[in-house]
Amino acid sequence: MWLDVNPSSGVPLYVQIVDQIREAVARGVLSPGERLPSVRDLAHQLTINPNTAARAYQELEKKGVVVTRQGRGTFVCKDYQPRRRESLWEGIDALIGQLVVQALWAQVTESELVERVKMKYREVKSDE
Repeated sequence: MWLDVNPSSGVPLYVQIVDQIREAVARGVLSPGERLPSVRDLAHQLTINPNTAARAYQELEKKGVVVTRQGRGTFVCKDYQPRRRESLWEGIDALIGQLVVQALWAQVTESELVERVKMKYREVKSDE
C-alpha cells in the first residue's frame, strides 16, 4: 500500500492519512471516481484504530476530496478541484512555519533549507 503512517512523527495519524491522500490525488496516483479502501480495511492495512481511519475520511469529505456513498464505499470526488490558489497559501504557510522551526532546531542554515526545498520541489515535480 502506498499509504504509510509514522506513529512517532508527532503528526496525528489521521492528518498523515489526509495529507497523503490529498497528495496522491494531486499527483494523479488516485483518480477521480476511484474507490478507497473501506475504513476497516484501511485500519487493518495501516495497523491503526478504525476510528482514526474514519476521522481521516471525514476530514477528506469536509475538504471535498472524497465522497462516501452509504453501503458502496468512499470514492475520490469526480469533480474535486484543489482550493483556490489564494486559500492554499494558508495551509502552505503553516507547513513552511513548521519546516522552519524544525530547521532552526536542527541548526540548518537558511540557504541549506532553501536549496533542499528547491531540490525536493524538482524531485516531486519530475515524478508527475
